[in-house]
Amino acid sequence: MSAFRALVVDKSEAGYGCRLDMLDRSALPASGNVTVRVERSTLNYKDALAITGKAPVVRSFPMVPGIDLAGTVEASDDPAWKAGDAVVLNGWGVGETHWGGLAELSRVKGDWLIRRPAGLTAEDCMALGTAGYTAMLCVMALERQGVTPDKGDVLVTGACGGVGSVAIALLARRGYGVIAATGRREEEAYLKELGAKDLIDRAELSGPGKPLGKERWAGAVDTVGSHTLANVCAGTRYGGAVAACGLAQGLDFPATVAPFILRGVTLAGIDSVMAPKALRETAWRLLDAEIDRPRLAAMTSRIGLADAQGVASDLIAGKVRGRVVVDPSA
Repeated sequence: MSAFRALVVDKSEAGYGCRLDMLDRSALPASGNVTVRVERSTLNYKDALAITGKAPVVRSFPMVPGIDLAGTVEASDDPAWKAGDAVVLNGWGVGETHWGGLAELSRVKGDWLIRRPAGLTAEDCMALGTAGYTAMLCVMALERQGVTPDKGDVLVTGACGGVGSVAIALLARRGYGVIAATGRREEEAYLKELGAKDLIDRAELSGPGKPLGKERWAGAVDTVGSHTLANVCAGTRYGGAVAACGLAQGLDFPATVAPFILRGVTLAGIDSVMAPKALRETAWRLLDAEIDRPRLAAMTSRIGLADAQGVASDLIAGKVRGRVVVDPSA
């Protein structure tokens, strides 16, 4: 294709804006060495911030947002890749400093790509996306710290979001008792279908708390940050661990060292953007082997590229549950 559709964000004297545009192939970033025909992308919270301009996610303009993509190599100057290879990309600043996946074509660095797992379609990969890949990194981190199903329940905050939804499904499949923290009680059936055994109201965790609380869970996946993360740590059992991967409530961490030095709690930071390739490949291999396809389908909705702006606003407003797959050609 000589021209391709793309979502473009730009900033000018008139302000910040986003548009669906038709671009010439010559507009693709010269810094990339592999051209990928994008079959599916997705909307993450970071993508929604980029599209709406609610936070300074985009670092250069104009920018094609989208931190994830799955597709097929069309042309390559990288000897590791050839035309026809099925690939997945997550992170590496794509959609922030380098044009991303919310387009029919993308040109990226070959080092950023991994091979699409044989058991996953492009749609499966984007139903998982950075959210699913991050959720698996969190589960892996908890298990490295010795959190096993026999040690007790695992709390998942932001349970209706992408990371939360996939984390619940993965943990339940591995035999953990999962407690889902959410402000959307009307989604109880959805969360229990994913594998949660109990729900708690996020309000229990979102305000200032005590340095130490009752020991309630052996581990946790936190997507929220701020007071929520502080209270999650304060409620973690002796020797437990918390995997922190999000900041929906805020960047701050108003806590004390009490959980860490009096209970031996481990706080593990999860970075999905710059994670080394070997770790990415392990996470995706495990996702291929372990994800429950019916549960993945149950947490996923599908939209066309033209719908992305409206859905991004809904995502920021907390009106979207689970995962959103984007078909760039629709």
